[in-house]
Amino acid sequence: MNMYGVGKFCHLIVLLLVGCAQPRPADPAAGAVLLKPFKNGLQTALKAGLADGPANAISVCKTQAPMIALNQSVNGVRMGRSSHRLRNPANQAPAWVQPLMEGYLADHASRQPKAVVLSDHRHGYVEPIVLQAVCVMCHGQQLEPGIAAQINKLYPEDKATGFETGDLRGVFWVEYPAPDSAP
Repeated sequence: MNMYGVGKFCHLIVLLLVGCAQPRPADPAAGAVLLKPFKNGLQTALKAGLADGPANAISVCKTQAPMIALNQSVNGVRMGRSSHRLRNPANQAPAWVQPLMEGYLADHASRQPKAVVLSDHRHGYVEPIVLQAVCVMCHGQQLEPGIAAQINKLYPEDKATGFETGDLRGVFWVEYPAPDSAP
């Protein structure tokens, strides 16, 4: 093999190795599985809080939701919920979530869960949160005085009201190790 042939051969090997090293596409099912316990825990806590009245559900949301997310964020997994109009400033989305949320806001038809490759070793997944009828009592345009007072007390910087059923309320998000990578 001449020098030209060796160079082409080495170039081919490098291309093959680089091609094999490309990150695998993010699997939406993996993100959905990771988020499910968080969503179920949050739903259970909110239902229990609502049983004692909507003002109590707001307190539950403030104290228990962050703990549920933290308890599920293990082994290199991070998760939470966020919004374009935050109630709790601590729920600010990671930077990679922002363009996905903006896409959901711009195009209602695009409100499907999305998985993304963040790096060779990290993937991300988002699911839109669409406002349900029961959510209007705490996030709607007209709030009962007791609910409004509780929100003002617990969340003085609240921007999460004025929604209608069917509006995008925000997103659930999870960031996790890519398959075949260590946490």
